[in-house]
Amino acid sequence: MLPHATGLPFDDIRALIATMPVADVAAATLARERQANLLKPPGALGRLEEIAIHLATWQGKAIPTMDRPMVTVFAANHGVAALGVSPYPAAVTRQMMDAFSAGRAAVNQICSAFGAGLRVFDLALDHPTPDITGDAALDERACAATIGFGMEAIAGGTDVLVLGEMGIGNTTVAAALCHGLYGGAAEDWVGAGTGADAAMIARKAEVLRAAMLFHRGHLDDPLEVLRRLGGREFAAIAGAILAARHERVPVVLDGYAVTAAAAVLHALDSSALDHCLSGHRSAERAHGALLARLKLRPILDLEMRLGEGSGGALALGVVKAAVACHAGMATFAEAGITG
Repeated sequence: MLPHATGLPFDDIRALIATMPVADVAAATLARERQANLLKPPGALGRLEEIAIHLATWQGKAIPTMDRPMVTVFAANHGVAALGVSPYPAAVTRQMMDAFSAGRAAVNQICSAFGAGLRVFDLALDHPTPDITGDAALDERACAATIGFGMEAIAGGTDVLVLGEMGIGNTTVAAALCHGLYGGAAEDWVGAGTGADAAMIARKAEVLRAAMLFHRGHLDDPLEVLRRLGGREFAAIAGAILAARHERVPVVLDGYAVTAAAAVLHALDSSALDHCLSGHRSAERAHGALLARLKLRPILDLEMRLGEGSGGALALGVVKAAVACHAGMATFAEAGITG
């Protein structure tokens, strides 16, 4: 159940969650009927069938399309990065943005391989959010505005949206969001990120404990968890997921950080991610636990931990095959085969 309206900027976000469109049952039924009559034994394409039906359900048509897939990466910096939680300095976020622009990063190659567009958003990289162990990452107005900015991810049109992120230190922030939403021990949620050693992972857990102590008493509202413990890319990802739902665009989630942002919406409404697929399970240990909580079954499990939307973009190959089989295969009747 959503919290009562406060008259504050988050009211608009709560209203969007309360008015989310539901699954198109008629389209889903037609898609299942088509799958049942395609030239194959029932269920022979396994998850490809499920994926095709999922897209049909949320696009609202019996034969889904994947003509304009888009990978969107939100990039931000975090004050917590100065606490030694990553092997890389915050300056690497900007350097990776340059690599994206030059077409030299992994996600560029994967998008090219599957014919997907790529959009990258710089979320005030030169102004990191404050250190969450002693301040809130964002105030309510800024958090709501960033959620609104994230809704621009579907501007210009797309029929399948992949969400990714870039931000040094943001696996620590993702862990903080999960800890704030679900509790448990700090160690349950931290991991190696971009290559942290055991000492650095222990430091990440200490950062989480300090952040929970500072923000205690204010974490009963998932949107408060987001603004206090999150960051700009997390708020923008939440906005993109929400906008896609309202426009009936299926979403493919990338790794741990993207899934942590999605978890905020799920905590507000358990149906908020029904239009989403998990592109992959990353090597970050807590990602699998988070996917299990959200009842999201990853398409791929290739031990990736890159971010950039790379795992989600790679899953587009499977999604593309699922759509092609659903749309292009003959039915038994069309092929003149009985049974």
